[in-house]
Amino acid sequence: MRTRTITATTAKGLLGALTALFLVAGCTTPAEGGHAGATPSAPAPAQGGGSASEGYQGPRPQDQNLLAWTGDPNDAGHVTAQSAAGVGGRVTLVRIVLREQITWSDIWLGLAGVDPGAQLANCYLGVYDGAGTLRAATSDISPQLMGEAVAKPLPLGKPFTAAPGTYFIALLLNGNWTTNALTLKSTGAGISVNAGLAPPKLRYSTVLTGQSALPASVNLAEQSTSTINTGWGSQWYGIS
Repeated sequence: MRTRTITATTAKGLLGALTALFLVAGCTTPAEGGHAGATPSAPAPAQGGGSASEGYQGPRPQDQNLLAWTGDPNDAGHVTAQSAAGVGGRVTLVRIVLREQITWSDIWLGLAGVDPGAQLANCYLGVYDGAGTLRAATSDISPQLMGEAVAKPLPLGKPFTAAPGTYFIALLLNGNWTTNALTLKSTGAGISVNAGLAPPKLRYSTVLTGQSALPASVNLAEQSTSTINTGWGSQWYGIS
C-alpha cells in the first residue's frame, strides 16, 4: 500500500511538470511566417480609391465627358458680350494647350444670357494652330446664340486630329444685340489672364477688325489687348 501511494504521487507530479512545459512551449511557438517570440506585424491599411500620395487633384475634363477645356466650368462666371461696336467683326482668341493628341470635333461654348431681340449673322467659332493657320471652323452659330442659355457643343465643319501643342479658339460675332443681354460664360479675367505673356502667345486677345468670316490665317504677332482691357472677359470653352 505504501508503494502504491508513492507511485501515484510521483505520477501526479510528473503530469503537472509536463503540463507546465507545454504551456511554456505554447507561449514561444513561432507565429506563422515569423520567428519564435516575434510580435505579428499590424496589417497594412486598406487603400480606398487610390494612393494617399496622389492627394486631391481637382476636376478634370474627362470627369465631364470632355477632352479638354480652358478651365473648370464651375469657376466660370459670365461676361457681357459688350456692344456690336466693341467686338463685332473682331476675332477674339483664347489660347489652349493640349498635352496629348485628340480628335477635335466640337467646341463647347457657355451661353449665359440671350437677347431675344438680337439680329445676328456671320458668327463663328474656329480653331487656329500655333502658327496662326485655321484648322477648322463651325458653320454660322447665330441661331445657337439665340437659343437656350446653356453650355452647348457646336460642331466643327470637319473634325481634325490635333497633336499636342498650342491652339487658339476663335470667336467672331457680327450683328446687333443688347449689350447686357447676350452674355457668355467666362472666368471674368481680362487683363490679368495674360500675366507673364506677350504676342504671339497671349492667352486672351483679339486680332483684326471688320471680319465677316474667320480668315484662313492670322498673324499672331498682331495680338491686341485693347478690347480685352475694357472688360471683355476670357470666355470658357470645352472640347469634345
